[in-house]
Amino acid sequence: MTAKETVLTAAAQLFGDRDPSAVDRWVSATYRQHSALATDGPDGLRALVAGLPDDFRYDLHRVLADGDLVALHGTYHGFGPEPLVAFDVFRVEDGRLAEHWDALTPVVPRTVSGRSQTDGPTAIDARADTEANRALVTGFVETVLKGGKTDAVTDFLSTETYHQHNVGIGDGLDGLGAALAALADQGVSMVYTELHRVIADGDLVLTVSEGAFGPTPTAFYDLFRVADGRIVEHWDITPQIPGTLPHGNGLF
Repeated sequence: MTAKETVLTAAAQLFGDRDPSAVDRWVSATYRQHSALATDGPDGLRALVAGLPDDFRYDLHRVLADGDLVALHGTYHGFGPEPLVAFDVFRVEDGRLAEHWDALTPVVPRTVSGRSQTDGPTAIDARADTEANRALVTGFVETVLKGGKTDAVTDFLSTETYHQHNVGIGDGLDGLGAALAALADQGVSMVYTELHRVIADGDLVLTVSEGAFGPTPTAFYDLFRVADGRIVEHWDITPQIPGTLPHGNGLF
């Protein structure tokens, strides 16, 4: 099985069937957990699955596979009183889940752009140049988001089409500019300090970064869609980095 097939099969049994015994079939004995929702190792995941409520369900929207890393973009129902949009990243080793990172945020009823946090194209464009798109998105994060060179934004983002799924930002470069200006007026800065991970598959690229939103330490999960050499769509989750975790592995 490919890494993608392994993750999808394991996820279906763990979170679709809510079957704790799937941990024995699909999870490495040295499973390393980075989520704030579970303790380390296979027993932590087993306890999480065993505690899922009867009305729990998971809706999968997108899958990216990049070597031994597989990223899922989906929505959890039943983890709490509100549905949660999530990015889950798994590392596969020897046909088993070996490591996991995630980011979650509540579903909101209305966004500035009018788009939902998860709608838009779901299938990977297999004809797209994965490595060119990886380089483009990495350049955007390093140059604009981390480097602060906002005058270079049109080197990376389309000036014609930029669909936005961030809850507080409108479509297009005008929407992005207005949101950044509003933050500046409030004295709030958004700082990317380290790019931890880039997962690219066809026209989709997910980046995992660390930084701060104002005074708050923040994890930045940004999913970009690329077309004709420019970024044309963006989804994200930006959770606060918790002060403590149920394990010693860190969030990244």
